[in-house]
Amino acid sequence: MPAAPETASAPRRVSRLRALDGLRLVAALMVAAYHYGGRGGDVTTAWGGSAAHQFPTLHTLFSYGCLGVQVFFVISGFVICMSGWGRTLTAYFASRVSRLMPAYWVAVLLVTAVFALPVVAYDAVSPSDALVNLTLMQQPLGADRVLGVCWTLWVEIRFYALFALCVVLPGANRRRVLLFSGGWLLAAVLAQASQEPLLDLLLMPEYAPYFIGGIGLYLIHRDRRDAHAWALTAVCFLIGQHYAVDNLWDATDPNAFAHRTAFGIIAVVAFGFVAVAAIALGWLSRANWRWLTVAGALTYPFYLVHEHLGWVVIHVLHRTLGVPSAATFVLTIASMLVLAWLLNRFVEQPLTPRLRAALSRTR
Repeated sequence: MPAAPETASAPRRVSRLRALDGLRLVAALMVAAYHYGGRGGDVTTAWGGSAAHQFPTLHTLFSYGCLGVQVFFVISGFVICMSGWGRTLTAYFASRVSRLMPAYWVAVLLVTAVFALPVVAYDAVSPSDALVNLTLMQQPLGADRVLGVCWTLWVEIRFYALFALCVVLPGANRRRVLLFSGGWLLAAVLAQASQEPLLDLLLMPEYAPYFIGGIGLYLIHRDRRDAHAWALTAVCFLIGQHYAVDNLWDATDPNAFAHRTAFGIIAVVAFGFVAVAAIALGWLSRANWRWLTVAGALTYPFYLVHEHLGWVVIHVLHRTLGVPSAATFVLTIASMLVLAWLLNRFVEQPLTPRLRAALSRTR
């Protein structure tokens, strides 16, 4: 039976994919494991030495956790295509701003305040840079970042803008989404070859395959027989794993825990694509437990606060109180999840709908 025509005015109604919420939290926990035990840098001050000494067996496994970001980007491509389908530009803009900003503003203020305390070993950014951080434009403006993870939000914002201009504004349908995705992927490859900084900034060749792969998987979710979407997703995986291996496989840099294997990197990238594909195809439809929705709600605030505030908690637990490394790791994750719940309950839940409603009003 042929599929019904797709129009921007008649979006397909879909039930909540709770397994996707669970996958979000898995990706966030991967990143947290990397920040706490899979890399060097400032976290060594918290531990009082290299994390490799704290986790002699697990630190190599933890070093793959940075690829949770790539998993996030695949999920984002899927979700933005799903949520932007059939929406007006105003509704799309209101949805994205209200989703990102309330928890982000509070996280910036919270981390700035904590790092300004005399007992904390880490330097706070200048007042001017902290204020610029509230705009989420600190990276292009060259200001110091309050949140280490906010670089990924700058990548997301550029994706949102491209999708808004090329798909949401004219109206989403299968043909337009495929043309946008294929055109962006080709343009991103050409941008990589040209080595032009402006094209790299706009087209993000290093990250485009993950977003576009997620878009392709959403098209497969709508019609699993869509050969064009399958081909698009496969090409995105092949290009995406190339970028991941090229950036992360460098066995000559032990200070960055760069003793990952090419096979391991490819496997984690494949996990991201396969996990979202399994959700898109309905293979995980039985994973419909309500707690997964809660897990999804905690993911974003957890992601925002876990790195820098985690350093503070690790220092207190491990160096001040003498808690063993493994227990410190678990307790730090748990404390950041509790803080994420507080941010969701007392910041996101009351402010997100109000901000969305305010931004959705048309004059």
